Amino acid sequence: MLGLDNPVHILFLLVVLLLLFGAKRLPEMGRGLGAGMRDFKDALSGQSKAEPEETTDPAPAQLAAQASAVSPSETTSPELTTVK
Repeated sequence: MLGLDNPVHILFLLVVLLLLFGAKRLPEMGRGLGAGMRDFKDALSGQSKAEPEETTDPAPAQLAAQASAVSPSETTSPELTTVK
């Protein structure tokens, strides 16, 4: 028997994979393989899932608003000011 029809062959293959890649890496590889197969199947059938909308980070807009609201006297340090 040369195929994977025997459960002992499958078990031996799983033990070798566990020894080669480790217990931490195997689930990651399985997820990646599953996602790749799913994407391939979707590409063949012509279906594509809706891409998630990109959300903009409100932090840069808030920072710009705060920067424009700060008066120049608050940004100038006392050491840099000249006395007339």
